[in-house]
Amino acid sequence: MDYRSLLTLSFVPRVGNQRLRALLDYFNEPAEALKASVPKLKSIPSIDSRTAAEISKFQPDNNEIDTILRRLDRLGGRIVTIKDSGYPESLKEIYDPPALLYVLGNLDKSDHDSIAIVGTRNPSEYGKIATGEICTGLVQSGFTIISGLARGIDTVAHTTALHYGGRTIAVIGCGVDIIYPQDNVRISKQIQQTGAILSEYHIGTKPDAGNFPKRNRIISGMTLGTVVIESSPTGGAMITASYALDQNREIFAVPGPINEERSNGTNKLIQQGRAKLVQSFEDIVEEVVSKLRYITPKTTSVQTLQPPPDLNMFEEKIHSVITQQPVHIDEIAKKTGLSTSDTLVHLLSLEFKGVVKQLAGKMFARC
Repeated sequence: MDYRSLLTLSFVPRVGNQRLRALLDYFNEPAEALKASVPKLKSIPSIDSRTAAEISKFQPDNNEIDTILRRLDRLGGRIVTIKDSGYPESLKEIYDPPALLYVLGNLDKSDHDSIAIVGTRNPSEYGKIATGEICTGLVQSGFTIISGLARGIDTVAHTTALHYGGRTIAVIGCGVDIIYPQDNVRISKQIQQTGAILSEYHIGTKPDAGNFPKRNRIISGMTLGTVVIESSPTGGAMITASYALDQNREIFAVPGPINEERSNGTNKLIQQGRAKLVQSFEDIVEEVVSKLRYITPKTTSVQTLQPPPDLNMFEEKIHSVITQQPVHIDEIAKKTGLSTSDTLVHLLSLEFKGVVKQLAGKMFARC
């Protein structure tokens, strides 16, 4: 495909996602749309007179398009359109699928068998543990894990999938050249090696707040179901759940304490009958098994990762108090002066880097 013409068409005023899809569906190549007469353009459903005139007279900013293509090439990425065979089939089924996706990494047909895991950016220790246990079971059952690369539950989901050698896909609300938050740059590079970073936003698009709710339809739309782990009633994860409901996807929720604000959203989903209560990954597998196409249970154990060249100061502090002899997380927290929840986050990061290993009973030891 002529990607220069594709990007040019996407920048035409009044040509949003819906109209871009209509144009790609009508013309064999986007260049044909740019050369088409106004009457011909008007004959296409959803292309009105004003839009046809805009397309006909549009003069692109070639420097902007050149910059996008150069940056994408340097990143080793590509553009996948809804007309391409590599476009996620599940995503084509939703109400407003993105006409194009920027992709770093690779997409695979096995990603049809995927589960989204989303939740609060400020999880409790309970939420992190629940995310880790559910994600581990799903990965070892052969599912791709999809999330949004945000802090908190998203990060735990991606990190756990990577740690256990599974596929994970991050759908972000900015250009693929801008990893947000910056804390997840290292994780994003690991994701690209075995999975993918996706965005419908052009290279250079900043992580504005309004982008994230819209991208949530992609997270839920690519999956067989969405698991919500800790969310307030107004949290972003609840938007993802709402999209999943509209898309006829399964919704799962992990119940939480009744006095926790960050569990009020998940508990409400269960109470209203919109989500199925989840106590283990088996609850999810049993529900979606009839929809599986490519599932292949994994038989490999924990992925062996080389120790990183450096650790941040919190990781160094934790690493310094861990030996070959197993030590409980509460003891680690006490020795380092960190909260138990913060200690767990950094321990998960150290696990991912191959520096420590987790044993039964929340015991940890050096690798």
